[in-house]
Amino acid sequence: MPVIRASEAVTHEIHGARFVSYATPLTGSKELCAWRGEIPAGTKAPAHTVNREEILHLLDGELLVTLDDRTDRITAGDTLIINPGATLAVENPTGRAAVTWVTTSIGLTAELADGTLITPPWAN
Repeated sequence: MPVIRASEAVTHEIHGARFVSYATPLTGSKELCAWRGEIPAGTKAPAHTVNREEILHLLDGELLVTLDDRTDRITAGDTLIINPGATLAVENPTGRAAVTWVTTSIGLTAELADGTLITPPWAN
């Protein structure tokens, strides 16, 4: 049984947020990736379109999320389902960090509005 200890998780930073990856092919996962996202107060991540379904669960804090053309405020305990091809923007307009848990399938990519393709190392 693979157990990934918190001390073994790999941290990545991009667009002002921190991603702490636990389940990846490098840690023994065959189909899924999972990570904790830490979004500091005042952070506004760029909109991006994903190629895989993502499930984002807000563990702590509050976020403004825009999924395609709809903006919602989500709070701790809420879960967001992001379907393949959807465009997502995340903003933390509050004065404290927000913490998420995200699960997706291996091979996730995200395309920014300018056409830049991001292959997150925590999801591949």
